[in-house]
Amino acid sequence: MGAVWHTPDRCSNYTRNDKDRNVNRRAAIGDGAWLLCFGLASTVWCLAAAATLGPTFDEPTYIRFGLEHWHTGSYKQLMRLGAMPLAVDVQTLPVYLWERWRGGPLSFWDALCCARAATLVFWWILLIYALRAGNMIGGTWGGRIAVALLACEPVLLGHAALATSDIAVATCLLVLAVEFRAGRESRWPRRVVLPAVLYGLAVLAKASALVFGPLCLLSIEVRRIWWAGKFPDNAAARESMRRSLFDVAKIMIGGLAVTFLYCGSDWTTERTFIEWAQTLPAGKFHDAMLWTSEHLRIFTNAGEGLAQQIKHNIRGHNSFIFGREYRRAVWFYFPVALTMKMTLSLLAAPLAILAAGRAAALRNWACLIAGILLLYSVTCRVQIGVRFMIPLIVFLGVGLGAAAASALSQLHGWKRTALTIWLVAGISSAALASIRVWPHGICFTNLAWGGTANGYRLLSDSNYDWGQGLPDLRKWQQQHGVEEVNVWYFGTDPSVHVAPLRELPLHRLINQGVTEAVKGKLVAVSTTLLYGSYTREPASQEAVALFRSHRPIGRTTTFLIYDFRGSPRSLDATDHPTEQRRANN
Repeated sequence: MGAVWHTPDRCSNYTRNDKDRNVNRRAAIGDGAWLLCFGLASTVWCLAAAATLGPTFDEPTYIRFGLEHWHTGSYKQLMRLGAMPLAVDVQTLPVYLWERWRGGPLSFWDALCCARAATLVFWWILLIYALRAGNMIGGTWGGRIAVALLACEPVLLGHAALATSDIAVATCLLVLAVEFRAGRESRWPRRVVLPAVLYGLAVLAKASALVFGPLCLLSIEVRRIWWAGKFPDNAAARESMRRSLFDVAKIMIGGLAVTFLYCGSDWTTERTFIEWAQTLPAGKFHDAMLWTSEHLRIFTNAGEGLAQQIKHNIRGHNSFIFGREYRRAVWFYFPVALTMKMTLSLLAAPLAILAAGRAAALRNWACLIAGILLLYSVTCRVQIGVRFMIPLIVFLGVGLGAAAASALSQLHGWKRTALTIWLVAGISSAALASIRVWPHGICFTNLAWGGTANGYRLLSDSNYDWGQGLPDLRKWQQQHGVEEVNVWYFGTDPSVHVAPLRELPLHRLINQGVTEAVKGKLVAVSTTLLYGSYTREPASQEAVALFRSHRPIGRTTTFLIYDFRGSPRSLDATDHPTEQRRANN
């Protein structure tokens, strides 16, 4: 009887387990298909854009010094720039291997396209971990919606098509956050050692992770402990927080050890250290420091790169926002710039979830990290592009995707239908915006701020014209049959010296006036030079005033083109009101 009595339960358990396995299998297949669909579509977007855009300001330097490392083993030049090596290594390794295989150097353009394609390694890892993070927070559809939101965001796509470090650091921080959260209840190797290695990789991707990483980890712990107990009144919660702080400290120390080990050293002295010691007043301290600087052979190391970035942030940078230059950093730069550069569907997603009455769904660790990074952004003094906050956009996309899925699982009736329709429409509109702005994803400006065509009036540098526009200018020249175009250019593309283009460095004029220098010429001007924070020299300011007082005869995405071969037309009341106002000022 006992066997007969228990047989139905065993059969029921087997049936239930079979059903669970089938459900999990179907979910895994669905996740894979979803990831493949959005991953491939975004990859095509990025590869096509990479083959179309000229090099941005930083890419030629990264490629040159990255290849130098593969040939010599030294990171000296990268460290002196404050550029961390992980992304550069990944991007230039296939270039180096290709050169070894063919027995000679590649053309710059081939090297650039190859390095840009390697960035997709980070992009795919980012999408995979966005799927995993969304699943952790909001279930199956949480991951899928998160992937869709990120894969359709134009600014993310724009940077995924470049050989730079911004997507790499966002990827490393997301991987760090997911693995840290997943291993909080595990033993020491899983709880501390793995996150320490991942934190080191994040710092190696970009120095900003030095601060971003701990902020992510502490946000996750605060969220976990707050919801586990009555934080901070609960004694157990306080003890848990104390242990968390120790874990984070160990992760940071271990991560820095990984960073220094990866970068290694040239085992040489540091010239600037010796020069500093020589300036000290005569005495025992001078003698001791001079001897130390002349015999301490630990350079180049990761500390130099991190120190350069810390000094850069302390010094700050001129800012340009709202069409106005600020001589120092302003606290509102990143909060406002993000509202310009993100799609309206992503910006409005929290409002849609709140309108559905599911505010609790927004209280997940990914959204919390995005909020903490937003608060931190008001202290950042290097304000030359929203790309520095790409990790924030990534965590926001993951958090909102998971929150939307959680809200849908709790809603019924017309509210569920309305939120579903809104999500489909929002993701579709973001995808359409990415298609329309291609290949200029980094130029994207949402319609609330006047659209991409007018974005250069609000933001500059890597937000819009980062030097990538010379191929477009060549197309304009060919279409209009112009023999020569003089270029006042913001960027490092070496093709600016190749006919029919001719570089016209107005900012370096000494014995000649700007009006005389442009007389009889067709001049294309980078929008970042006309609307940016790089015109400190008197000649530059004179050139800006001259160009702004005249009407361009044409434009590409990142160049305004002026004709001084005859009598150029000055601005009048029929021209853009902003231009007219600036001319009057």
